[in-house]
Amino acid sequence: MTTAQSLIAFAVAAGLLTITPGLDTALVLRTAAAEGWRRASAVAVGIGLGCLAWGAAAAFGAGALLVASHAAYTILKWAGAAYLVWLGIGLLREPRAAFDTGAGDAPPAGGLAAALAKGFWNNLLNPKVGVFYVSFLPQFIPADASPAAFGLLLASMHVVMGLAWAGGLILATAPIAKALRRPGVVKWLDRVTGGVFVAFGVRIALERR
Repeated sequence: MTTAQSLIAFAVAAGLLTITPGLDTALVLRTAAAEGWRRASAVAVGIGLGCLAWGAAAAFGAGALLVASHAAYTILKWAGAAYLVWLGIGLLREPRAAFDTGAGDAPPAGGLAAALAKGFWNNLLNPKVGVFYVSFLPQFIPADASPAAFGLLLASMHVVMGLAWAGGLILATAPIAKALRRPGVVKWLDRVTGGVFVAFGVRIALERR
């Protein structure tokens, strides 16, 4: 892929991943509903920093691997393709009927720093985020680009998308939380995201570097 194609493809995949409800969405909505927009904003920033930390580790670690060995790239490519297809099939086979935001939870003690740390550690200690970044980012790095620099750019794009989405969630906490409890909304999002992931996984498996 060219640089422009890589950026567009990543933006589509990462954008769908961002708006598909998960732990981060639940944490932001729960905090906004129970503790207010300031703490929810701090949580969102913490989540972004956690994603950036995983993204940087994946970009530099995978980057060194790709530069050092063609065989390592091939293994990583197939592992990434398999992981994306596995995620996609899972979403297609068993889409969720609704999404529990947990907005009724009691608010924890602590200030904005505690809320930021909560979001940060929520992501940093989630191994699924690390596995996703390690297998996902390298697939969108063009052959003529610096793996570390381009991977970090992609991770930064994902963080910006996440912060923008979190801002929308905070501004529309009640309507969005209500929509996510409707049986068809989350099921539709899961199926669309699953289909895109399967398509990307097949494309990555067939692509030659």
